[in-house]
Formats: sequence, structure tokens, C-alpha cells
Amino acid sequence: MTASAEKIVIIGAGIAGLATALRLGHAGYDVTVVDMHAAPGGKMRAIPSAAGPVDAGPTVLTMRHVFETLFADVGADLADHVTLTPLETLARHYWDDGTQLDLMADAQASLANVRDAFGAVAAAEFASFSARAKRLFDAFDAPMMRTAMPDQIAVARKVLAQPRLIADMAPHRTLAGLLKSSFSDPRLAQLFGRYATYVGGSPYKSPAILSLIWQAEAQGVWTVAGGMQQLAQAIAALAERHGVQFHYDTRALRITRQGGQISGVETTKGHFPAATVVFNGDPRALATGLLGPAIAGAVPVTGTEPRSLSAYVHAFAAVPHGVELAHHTVFFGHDPKAEFSALARNDMPRDASLYLCAQDHGTAAPDAMQRFEIIMNAAPVLRDPEQEKAQCQTQIFARFRQFGLTFSPTPGPDSLTTPQGFADLFPASLGSLYGRSPHGMMAAFKRPTVRTTMPGLYLAGGGVHPGAGVPMATLCGQHAAAAILNDLASRSTSRPVAMRGGT
Repeated sequence: MTASAEKIVIIGAGIAGLATALRLGHAGYDVTVVDMHAAPGGKMRAIPSAAGPVDAGPTVLTMRHVFETLFADVGADLADHVTLTPLETLARHYWDDGTQLDLMADAQASLANVRDAFGAVAAAEFASFSARAKRLFDAFDAPMMRTAMPDQIAVARKVLAQPRLIADMAPHRTLAGLLKSSFSDPRLAQLFGRYATYVGGSPYKSPAILSLIWQAEAQGVWTVAGGMQQLAQAIAALAERHGVQFHYDTRALRITRQGGQISGVETTKGHFPAATVVFNGDPRALATGLLGPAIAGAVPVTGTEPRSLSAYVHAFAAVPHGVELAHHTVFFGHDPKAEFSALARNDMPRDASLYLCAQDHGTAAPDAMQRFEIIMNAAPVLRDPEQEKAQCQTQIFARFRQFGLTFSPTPGPDSLTTPQGFADLFPASLGSLYGRSPHGMMAAFKRPTVRTTMPGLYLAGGGVHPGAGVPMATLCGQHAAAAILNDLASRSTSRPVAMRGGT
């Protein structure tokens, strides 16, 4: 059977679905992507504003090599499809005692900034912490992130070969516990504790090994000209050139089976036949039977529970006043314990850190309308969205005023997406943005992998190994495509007569 005779349907045009589709299309398969939204990107979404489309999800690229590999593997060059600009200032940080710290792309500049803000002891601690993060990242990149199925034995061998990793991992310690012993100044512990939220966790419950996330950012951060949606559009366009068909505004209703085998996807626009289906959505949708009760057993509930954090996300255009911003600016709350204790109680935090992305930083005139995204952590709890929007909007901008930052005009509640809004956008997610919670030492081994227990049904996305974030989801797409290509090749070899001429 030729590759083009095998029909594959991918549910969801998020970054993992796009990466899977592009690789399978390049391999010559008949690939169809259906998505309930009007454009590709999934959580990498943009919404209109008075200054143009504004990112309302991820705002930058890290681990650029992952995307360069994706394009190179299909004979293309990333630089020919999107314009990337490296950030010199990775992130600017403000505390309400007046302290400011810029972390830079240049490691020595970051070290100097830490020394200037916190002193020589803090600088030495920062250097030691950064070296630890790099050792962990380098050690676990291959046996965890770059493999389709994390292997505890392979990880154990890696650790035994490099005994220092045991101390670096700080097993049985939380990230907050590691940071408390790593930094004598609690403000630096607060700063790096925030990295647990990158994958939807609390530093007080996430494992210490998540300290390696700092290395992923320290390697470099890039903006995408026109916003992150441009990356999604570029991958979709390239996939179309390889024959992939996209059907937007098309909601998947049920994954169908016939004779015990996957037979396609029933959608709001008809049935798409296929013997191979990739689900690029929250795995909880399958586990709870949203795509049909016969599919529910394909994903264990333990792979989807407990849930990770959600967020309140403002996306708007305004003129900023009063504070010098970077592309990424973080305004810290008084007490991180108060924020994460509230989240653990499923309450809206009253003392939260706020992340602000100034999408037009460095390109807009001082008095011009600029595009902004604000993110505040939230529990994945669904409440009355109108009441929650008003309360959250008032709290966020009052907090900014305490730092001396105002916006003209002040955005209204209509620019805010709540956990309920994310639940509506991403079915069965409960508003959780990162799938299963990263809490617990073994959490990374409990996520679903790209192969399900049902032949012909595969997973891709941030809720699947290797986890949340644009680079990780893109790697997941690579793993999914490789698994499918391997399985189809094996099936063709083992059943040549049955497969010949089939569709």
C-alpha cells in the first residue's frame, strides 16, 4: 500500500497537531485536520484589539532548535517562514519594595544584574543555581523530553552514571524547598519558584527537578513577528503544501469504530473516514467519554487527574504610563505562599504575581496604542464568569496602580478570559491549561504517551508526554508522527495482502 492510501484524521490544530500533520503530510499520507476553532494554533491564539491581533496565550519561543528541526525535517527553513527576534532582556522583575532585576540573554549580564540588585552572595548563589539547572537539562533532555515514552530504567542509568545528579535533582524535595536552600534572599526564591507555573504547578508541590526550566529560558527567548499565531499559520500553510487538508469551525463529536477498529471521526460537518486518528486535545476529553464511551478506556484517568492550574488572561490594546516595561515584565505579589495557598483552596488569589507581555515593546511610539497580555494564575474551578471577570479585572489593575503602572484606556472585563472561558475553548479541560498537574516526584511518568491502548488511536498535545509548553508540545507532535509511521510500516509489512489496495 502506498502512503497516500492511508487516511489519517487529526482532531485539533494546536501546535502538536500541526507538527504531527506536517510530518505525516511530508511522508505522503492522506491527512485531514479538523478543529472547532476558526484558525490554527489552539492555545497559541490571538484575539483582535484596537492595535491589531494580540497574543492571548504563549508569547515567545524558547528551545528554538525544536522548531528548526521540525522545518528542516520536511525540507524547509524556519527562517523562510517566520521572523524571529532574540530578546536581550529575557524578563524584567519588579518587587513592591522597589527592587528591579533584569535577567538577560547574556549570562554574565544576568550575573552582574543579580549582584547589583542583591549583592555578591546572591550572585554566587545564582551562578550555582544556573549551573545546576544546566546539568539537569542536559542530563534529562534525551531520556525524557526527546523520547516518546519516558523510561524510568534509562533515567536511573543516567543518574547512576552521573552520581552528582542525585543531589542536583533533590529527590523528595519540592521546588520551593530547593529554592529556599539555594537562595538566602527570598525574592530570588520567589522569582524562580514562578517557573513551576510554566507547566501549571505550584512551587510548593512541584518536584525540585523543575528547576531545569530556567535553563530552557536561559538558552534564549525569541519573539515572532506578528505574534505567535504567525508560527501556527506558517506550519499550517506548509502542511497544506504537503497535501494536508484543514477543516476549521468543525467540531469532533465522536471517534468511530467498526469491527473493533478505528474507522474515523464524526464531526459537525460529516464523517471523515480513517483507520488512524490523532487526538490533539486535552486527554481528559477521551477519558471522560466526550468522544464516545467506546474510546474512554484508551486513556487512563490517572493520566489526566489531578488537574493543573488555569489562568485569568487579559488581552487588550492601550497606552501604558508610569513604569518602564520590557517585552516580559513580572510584578511580584507580597507573599508567594499566600498566592499558592489560595490556589490550593480553589480561591482567586488576592496577593498574586502578575505577568505582563508588552507585545509592541521597542517598536511603538511612547504615546501609541500597544498590545498587552496579562496573566494571573487561577485554580481550574468554574464559576460565574461575569462576576469573576469584574472581580479579577478590578483586582489586577488596582495592583498595577500600586506599582505606578496605568493604562489608557483601562481595559474592561470583556478583554478577560477566565477558567470558564478556557473550559469552553478546550472541551473537558475544566479550564486547566496544562493537562495533568506536575505535582509529585513521579508526575512526569504519569502523563499519557502518544500511543493509547487502542490500536489506531494516538495522542498529541501539552497534556501528553513530554508535557506543557510550545516546545514540548511540538516535540510531542514529532513523537506522535514517528509512532504512526513506525506502526503503519509494521502493519504494511506484516499484512501485505490484506493491506494491498485498501483505503
